[in-house]
Amino acid sequence: MKAVILAGGFGTRIAEESHLRPKPMIEIGGKPILWHIMKIFSAYGVTDFVICCGYKGYCIKEYFSHYALHHSDVTFDFRKGTEMIIHHRQTEPWQVTLVDTGLNTMTGGRVKRAASYLGGERFFLTYGDGVADVDIAKLLAFHEKMGRKATMTVVQPAGRFGTAEIEEGCVRAFREKVDSDSGWINGGFLVLEPSVLPYLKGDETILEQEPLSTLAAEGELAAYQHRGFWQCMDTLRDKEKLEQLWKEGAPWRIWEK
Repeated sequence: MKAVILAGGFGTRIAEESHLRPKPMIEIGGKPILWHIMKIFSAYGVTDFVICCGYKGYCIKEYFSHYALHHSDVTFDFRKGTEMIIHHRQTEPWQVTLVDTGLNTMTGGRVKRAASYLGGERFFLTYGDGVADVDIAKLLAFHEKMGRKATMTVVQPAGRFGTAEIEEGCVRAFREKVDSDSGWINGGFLVLEPSVLPYLKGDETILEQEPLSTLAAEGELAAYQHRGFWQCMDTLRDKEKLEQLWKEGAPWRIWEK
């Protein structure tokens, strides 16, 4: 199976970083968050990627065009012109297709533009700004068991604020907010059958609106409840949190477990 990664948005809520590069190229632990996402899939044998580029997509193309250079020892022999010798190549066993899906195209439209690279087969889909310790094998098995056109991984994001217990106009106690205080939300890491593609009408289609709502109304959208680690990178605060988690071992670093 292929994994499609949406990597074309503007990342306006983390403009401190995204004005220089697309959000998926913002680094956590010295590597783009896009690399972390691909490593998660790769840990489960998914090594064929289709990346939907848009805003500053050339940055993503340049990164992969020099991937071997970035991850290997190298000798430049200027006595022989510009000969370059790569030693101890440490590249991943990935096939990466980078698709220019337009600057202003919406999420559903980006998937539609990439459809010709999917071979008419079932595929994974996720966003280029979130990491998790999702068990991809169990996700796929759940999708096959449910037999629906689509499966969405749903998560309960950790609450950022505690709650005040109020009685008769006075605060009686404070309580730390727990995950169960929040509803289930779309956490990415979807599995889609090719029969979902006709739901995507054009560049203006927002996947999370009419297509998924229609699938839900038809009973064709299964929900895989992930109760483990999940974190998106919407803001600079999120990036700083992920950096700290990386230093502490990173719960999404499943490829080393």
